[in-house]
Amino acid sequence: MNKSASVKIYHGYGHTHNLVVYGHVFKYRALTHQVFSDNLFVNILHLLKLFVLKPMPFTKVRLRFLDDVVDQKTEYDGFFRFEWEASKNVNAGWHVVKVETLDEEDNVIAESAGKIYVPHITQYAFVSDIDDTVMVSHSATVFRRLRELFIKNPRTRKTFAHAQKHYDLLAHAHTEADQPNPFFYVSSSEWNLYDYLVEMFRFNEMPEGAFLLNQIKQWKGLFKTGKTGHEGKLLRVRRILAAFPNQKFVFFGDNSQQDPMIYTTIAHKYPQNIEAIYIRQVVDKNAEATKALLAAIEEKGVKTCLFKTSEEAIDHSKSIGLIK
Repeated sequence: MNKSASVKIYHGYGHTHNLVVYGHVFKYRALTHQVFSDNLFVNILHLLKLFVLKPMPFTKVRLRFLDDVVDQKTEYDGFFRFEWEASKNVNAGWHVVKVETLDEEDNVIAESAGKIYVPHITQYAFVSDIDDTVMVSHSATVFRRLRELFIKNPRTRKTFAHAQKHYDLLAHAHTEADQPNPFFYVSSSEWNLYDYLVEMFRFNEMPEGAFLLNQIKQWKGLFKTGKTGHEGKLLRVRRILAAFPNQKFVFFGDNSQQDPMIYTTIAHKYPQNIEAIYIRQVVDKNAEATKALLAAIEEKGVKTCLFKTSEEAIDHSKSIGLIK
């Protein structure tokens, strides 16, 4: 194996006829062992390291999943996306997938293992934003957002009160204990922050799910983290719906940026697939515009909730039968 190359696989998702896995191949990636420290400089150094990397563009990658072997090439930024139909039925639950990086002679120079989640078709599925929907981020203000990133680590970042309770109730509603409803966490934050976010969610006991993030950045783009890629977010949500055309979805977002527009745009096109839209009101001056967008989509039969506290959202979920 070539130790200068590495493969990073993100949680995939799908079903027998449409499986999806994302990842990156790096020629160089700074070592980023997380030390959960309260020291400002330790946290800043760790964050900087997440953006110190060199992708491997246009490199051959090979996926191995059960009996399937699929070849692909990375994009200009080292990103790869596998989408394929399994050669045999795939049971619901988590499954292991392996991705190899190959040289010009098809020798394996790096490899890694990841996971794919296959939900039960009868379940609800939840698509949630992260910043200012689940995690307190102050995304509307660049300085305050960067301050949260720099001075805190994944275990000291705060989630909104009762957000974990709400998501846990939804994960186990109308299903069996060992078959939780699937969650997809879609954010404008970059793939650089994947491990950071996964750790934050696990530490706060949020439902495990697939993360779909924004294009990776190098260190020069650190100070613009989370501020671009809203059009890409719309595309990522639409791809999730396309992968599960027979599933009912519930959207969660906030009104600090573009979530109300993104979610209602999708709901206008696929109202039969959307059960409800929840928007956390974090910017009061955007409340009236958000209410107008939600009112328009309610006319198509999609339930909506503009809320300030997760307790309000929980009450709404009970009132419409999402939570028993």
